[in-house]
Amino acid sequence: MVRYVYDFTEGGRDMADLLGGKGSNLAEMTRLGLPVPPGFTLTTEACRAFLATGSEPAGLWEEVSAHLSALEASAGRVLGQPDDPLLLSVRSGAKFSMPGMMETILDIGLNDDSVLGLAKASGSERFAWDSYRRLVQMFGSTVMGVDSSSFERSLVLMKDLRGVRDDVHLTASDLAELVETYKNLIHLETGDRFPQSPAEQLRRAVLAVFESWNGERARLYRRREHIADDLGTAVTVQRMVFGNLGADSGSGVAFTRDPATGRPGPYGDYLSDAQGEDVVAGIRNAVPLSELARLAPGAYARLRAHMETLERHYRDLCDIEFTIERGTLWMLQTRVGKRTAEAAFVLAAELADEGLITPDEALVRVSGEGLARLMFPRFDTSGHGDPLAHGLPASPGAAVGAAVFHSAEAVRRAAAGEKVVLVRQETTPDDLPGMIAAQAVLTSRGGKTSHAAVVARGMGKVCVCGAEELTVDTDARRFTTADGTVVEEGTVVSVDGAAGAVYSGAVPLVDSAVIRYLEDGPGDEGARGTVGAVARALSHADTVRSLEVRANADTPEDAARARRFGAQGIGLCRTEHMFLGERRKLVEQMILAGTDAERERALAALLPLQRQDFAGILEAMDGLPVTIRLLDPPLHEFLPDHTDLAVRIAAAEARGGEPDAHDVELLTAVNRMHEENPMLGLRGVRLGLVIPGLVAMQVRAIGEAVAERLLAGGAPEAEIMVPLVGDVRELRLVREEVRRVLADVSRATDVTVDCPVGTMIELPRAALTAGRIAEEAEFFSFGTNDLTQTTWGFSRDDVEAEFFSAYLDKGVFPTSPFETLDRDGVGRLVGIAVAEGRATRPDLKIGVCGEHGGDPDSVHFFHAAGLDYVSCSPFRVPVARLEAGRAALEETEGSDSR
Repeated sequence: MVRYVYDFTEGGRDMADLLGGKGSNLAEMTRLGLPVPPGFTLTTEACRAFLATGSEPAGLWEEVSAHLSALEASAGRVLGQPDDPLLLSVRSGAKFSMPGMMETILDIGLNDDSVLGLAKASGSERFAWDSYRRLVQMFGSTVMGVDSSSFERSLVLMKDLRGVRDDVHLTASDLAELVETYKNLIHLETGDRFPQSPAEQLRRAVLAVFESWNGERARLYRRREHIADDLGTAVTVQRMVFGNLGADSGSGVAFTRDPATGRPGPYGDYLSDAQGEDVVAGIRNAVPLSELARLAPGAYARLRAHMETLERHYRDLCDIEFTIERGTLWMLQTRVGKRTAEAAFVLAAELADEGLITPDEALVRVSGEGLARLMFPRFDTSGHGDPLAHGLPASPGAAVGAAVFHSAEAVRRAAAGEKVVLVRQETTPDDLPGMIAAQAVLTSRGGKTSHAAVVARGMGKVCVCGAEELTVDTDARRFTTADGTVVEEGTVVSVDGAAGAVYSGAVPLVDSAVIRYLEDGPGDEGARGTVGAVARALSHADTVRSLEVRANADTPEDAARARRFGAQGIGLCRTEHMFLGERRKLVEQMILAGTDAERERALAALLPLQRQDFAGILEAMDGLPVTIRLLDPPLHEFLPDHTDLAVRIAAAEARGGEPDAHDVELLTAVNRMHEENPMLGLRGVRLGLVIPGLVAMQVRAIGEAVAERLLAGGAPEAEIMVPLVGDVRELRLVREEVRRVLADVSRATDVTVDCPVGTMIELPRAALTAGRIAEEAEFFSFGTNDLTQTTWGFSRDDVEAEFFSAYLDKGVFPTSPFETLDRDGVGRLVGIAVAEGRATRPDLKIGVCGEHGGDPDSVHFFHAAGLDYVSCSPFRVPVARLEAGRAALEETEGSDSR
């Protein structure tokens, strides 16, 4: 028989799949002997069964009743008993943390009778009515579907009528009146009454949490964080402890280290006379955790001891929620904490230095995506003037955008291509779409552990919280600074998440410290801080990885930069980029040539220019392989646009003049070369087989550049790559021509020039016949961009604009197959080609040169597939180096803070 409920004393952190992150970690803390309010967890299996059928699985409530009876016996109180009620919290708890995306209901068990008993038992009438107010508000919005803003408006109106700023200044009678207002609101909105039965409250709350797994914001968050939709959520049911019992009580959120910077020492927020939801919501600005040492020294000392226990036990940064109830400390939750990219690298290095983790584990705990963030530019504020305001630096980075004040507006403007900054008093889970769309988040309330800060950090989004100097008026769509400056919606602002500052206008950017290190070496920063941690991670990745990392580079400057960034060669040098600018005229002459002699003259004029290009790149990469792809795109791309030519000719004729003869000749050529689907037309190897002299000119330029470098004492390693091969006979014909030309160059220069010849695998047929193609190819390089297009039947330029967003929304794609390799389809073709190619030629060198070569997830696939190297843009080379190292340590335990 399937079991659906586990007591906190029965589980552990290794049961997160079943008990969810919250339930498994509560069980782990219970096992460690930490002060955890007792409770039990309904499993993710129960959730999945409920979502599949629409009703709770058989036997679930019998199990819940049995565990509730045991909880009541241990507490000496019954749920909702009139004279001294046991109260419960009901919280979501999926395997991966989804902060604020699902539901929580506190104070289950209160009703019109038990609220009086709670007041008497606690000695605080205000506390009892405050707790009842919270229950009716949470239950009304979460379970009964009343818009939460309706409750908020009633609360604001009550505070306005009483002339108070915070709800803590409302009296017991105020709160009792508010409870009645809330209950009437529920009845008016739904036609139902707030349930007075504690058992009904519990059952409906649990089912509402189950249902919240499929809520819109939860689904959006999962897509953003790549969390599977079929996991379901567990539900924890726990005895309530109260932080809203007065000045000797409170709630807080603590991190064992700073999740923004990685610096050691306790970090967090604390709010007296408050429940945990108040801290996270940012409704009132909390005090720094260090203040707790003054407010409650005994509880603070115990908290510090428990934090150290948890960090050493989890061997990682821990995120902790706690409540102090009249001086007694209770631990309500722990999990591996979300952190910024900067903090991830610093933490990994420091935990390794402390001996808590190994260097391999330290490497696995950082990511290429995080490294890319650290390479983004930073603000240069030296000449920009004073900031508009300062707040808390919740999530670092530099972002510029138009200020917007509502989530829907952020989404609308971002969809239109505008960069925006979402400005709110505080964020709620309903703001998630706008937070995703925005470049940065700015709030006037809340601390570093508020909803805005936690979610932004997890997404790597720039965030400044608690900018109290700002008065944010979301209805009027503007904010006002301390000196009276008014910033209207649409005004461009700059948000510095590292300094916690907000500036008017667009602040200029400068290279980040990490980019300066990669470009120039350690410099003054040496091995300190973030730069030092990044250097250590890259160095260790280089020692453990088996994948080489090359760069896609077309100029000597790009090649030199790639080498500084750690590239071990060039995996793709695109020769078509050498035909642009002033050289385009020579290509036009080649295309328009009416005789072989005219074509040969045009090619002869291109030859020395190509040779010069290749010589410069080979010099920059001396001693390292340089894979040069022969001309790939269709020739009409080098001609003027058809519409532009037609308009020029028509305009000339309309003026009664003669159109330019060259324009007429070009238009004739464009019409002649027009193709319905040029991606699948005359391009790649087909050009070389149809256009006489084209391959010979390019190969001669390569061969002469190699000879020039050899004669200069260099060590050039040029490789010639033939694009878009679909049949071995195509490659054989081109390879024979390559050999003839290189032999001519060797005789003419008296230098032996020998360049390996290989092909790009970018057509499904090439992958499926790789064994035969390997008879002629000395290396393969997967062109995964075109291989993805031809496997899916997509034209990338068309489909990304037309329907990709709908496919992503509907879950057809977890991510775009042009960003992360489609393992099931394209990946299978890669696997076939690797196996068959090496069966024919065991020493076949195989790499990838599409954009996927710099994508972290794809790098892991290429490592597992047995490739020799990946190649990507110079900027992504450090990312690929890091991920290649992590891929080699796939079995090492990482730090999943999702």
